[in-house]
Amino acid sequence: MAAQVQRMSRLMVKTLRDDPADAETLSHKLLVRAGYVRRNAAGIWSWLPLGKQVLDNVARVVREEMDAIGGQEVLLPAVLPKEPFEATGRWEEYGAELFRLKDRKGADYLLGPTHEEIFTLLVKDQCTSYKDLPVILYQIQSKYRDEARPRSGILRGREFLMKDSYSFDATDEGLADAYAQHRAAYIKIFQRLGLDHRVVSAVSGAMGGSASEEFLAPAAAGEDTFVHCPSCEYAANTEAVTFTVAPPAAVEHPAPRELDTPDTPTIETLAEHLGVPASATLKNLLVKVDGEIVAVGVPGDREVDLGKLSDHLAPAEVELVTAEDFTGRPDLVRGYVGPQGLEKVRYLADPRIAAGTAWITGANKAGVHTENVVAGRDFEVDEYVDVVVVEDGDPCPNCGTGLKLDRAIEIGHIFQLGRKYADAFQLDVLGQNGKPARVTMGSYGIGVSRAVAALAEQTADDKGLCWPAGIAPADVHVVAAGKAVQTELALQVADELAAAGLRVLVDERPGVSPGVKFTDAELLGVPKILVAGRRSAEGVVELKDRRTGEREELSVADAVARLRA
Repeated sequence: MAAQVQRMSRLMVKTLRDDPADAETLSHKLLVRAGYVRRNAAGIWSWLPLGKQVLDNVARVVREEMDAIGGQEVLLPAVLPKEPFEATGRWEEYGAELFRLKDRKGADYLLGPTHEEIFTLLVKDQCTSYKDLPVILYQIQSKYRDEARPRSGILRGREFLMKDSYSFDATDEGLADAYAQHRAAYIKIFQRLGLDHRVVSAVSGAMGGSASEEFLAPAAAGEDTFVHCPSCEYAANTEAVTFTVAPPAAVEHPAPRELDTPDTPTIETLAEHLGVPASATLKNLLVKVDGEIVAVGVPGDREVDLGKLSDHLAPAEVELVTAEDFTGRPDLVRGYVGPQGLEKVRYLADPRIAAGTAWITGANKAGVHTENVVAGRDFEVDEYVDVVVVEDGDPCPNCGTGLKLDRAIEIGHIFQLGRKYADAFQLDVLGQNGKPARVTMGSYGIGVSRAVAALAEQTADDKGLCWPAGIAPADVHVVAAGKAVQTELALQVADELAAAGLRVLVDERPGVSPGVKFTDAELLGVPKILVAGRRSAEGVVELKDRRTGEREELSVADAVARLRA
């Protein structure tokens, strides 16, 4: 079947020579410069014709692989009622990221960030027996999150296109099978898209559930940090990394002794003043958990990962203390806090602060620290939590080899939700034994619009975008160098290629110099560029591979045959 020929002279595409002033990442710069997207407001973008075609091509691949595992596509509303999210607690848990609105009668609604509640209610309405299960439902739909700092173009927006699917099973074994099917389908999707990706262990966060894995596309612009082991297959989001700490050797420590340490409110100034490594000191970070002050202890040479801490304490809200929080609390001396002598403060600690370990820490007096403060002897830990920031070289939890850190873009996430949402809505079906059986669920997301940005980040070069075949807005970009005979030949070749089923973009714009056309062809990133140039009168064209830069002169017939192959 003949494909469509898109003419640049009629296409709404305006390329730019310079990077946008606010662009931070490569994908942001190039997608705007190539006329694929345009900004409407912070985190809100319009997809122009070429960009929409790339977006649709990504969605097509996702849709085909979801259909292949038996997924059934639906489309649910983006404007959702408050009550289902109240039932699961997520109306409050989502916090400021949730777009909330009221109708003219004052009823509360939200713009959907994800749809677990609504899909659960749909299945509750439609499925009443174990014979109706298993079922996989999915949609490809715009989602909304009120990002505090939308940035990096379409990588972190307030509105984004996402595939979210949900599995419903009568048994835990069925959920495990649905999870495995999605995992395999995701690998196929990202392979077909041409995305270099890693599957890593993750945490479930506000989604809830147990097993959780992320699909990450390594890229310098990535906002996620993950670790991987060069000696084994271990890989994880840094928030999911946990360490096993060997118990300390039994040592008899001297009694605590106060040290005069004026003007040493930081670990750096304290270590320098005493001439000790930062690792010998105990850092005590104060946070508020639902308004209550909590102390978190870690070795002085490590930092607290607030993301890990928030995940561990969810759904409670975690925030750093401010100067005002020290008012009326003489036991809390800013810069000199120690776990010994704290009053009515819950104390969490990293596993490295094991019973029997000795530390230099604050004496809860201005300008004073205490040495030989021993965990389990001089203070008690209420709960051990693995919340330090992972560092390059930390031991692999599996084999002990030093881990490597890398940046990546999250492009997919899969969860075994279990019965969290089914419990909230009493989602039961009649089981094989004639008794009600509680349904178990999985949730699986792919950032469709984010995948476009990830592809741009991974495949672009210094000349512009460089799309994989099948994802690009065309298979071939035909360029007429400018003269009438060249334009005539370019249109002829474009029609022949389209008749052969190839998607063609032809640049026959009058009055545009060959240099501008060639530059635009490289910027737009179609995999093959066919130039009707100086030998057009002889029926000879130049075929260029956009990625490798390889060029070859061919007759029109040979060029069409080569591109059809």
